[in-house]
Amino acid sequence: MKKLLKISACLIIVSSLILHIIPDKAPDVNLNFIDGQKVNISSYKGSPLLITFWSITCSYCLKEIPKLTELYNELSPYGFEIIGIAMSYDQPNRVIELSKRKQIPYSIALDINSDAEQAFGSIRTTPTSFLIDLNGKIIQHSVGTMNIKKLRSRIKRLLQT
Repeated sequence: MKKLLKISACLIIVSSLILHIIPDKAPDVNLNFIDGQKVNISSYKGSPLLITFWSITCSYCLKEIPKLTELYNELSPYGFEIIGIAMSYDQPNRVIELSKRKQIPYSIALDINSDAEQAFGSIRTTPTSFLIDLNGKIIQHSVGTMNIKKLRSRIKRLLQT
């Protein structure tokens, strides 16, 4: 019985890894920002970039926005960028309204067709974040709220290189 449970657990883990493959490099995906701009993630190469998938209905995401805003305001003058990607199920008008109300200073993208969600490994949970280095390599993947203090330290090290 114990052997059967171990085998079942291994199969579940392996199948979840197969279904949720995280890329090594930031995917070459186009984003549609709420200000009307269309930008490819590859255009951020050369700068540290935090991509965070969030939802207007996610309480953890909403609590994280002020911390990300503070981080962005502190480090963006040195080249750090943040892109918040709203989940495909979020209504664009509600995303825009919330972004204005919260005065989010970093770029917000709409992912209406789930292109970014799929490119980053079938995102299902929010917040899900990816820290991308200057060469476009994903160096940190976080599901759930991030430790902003550790994140800040890691970004500062990237900015010094």
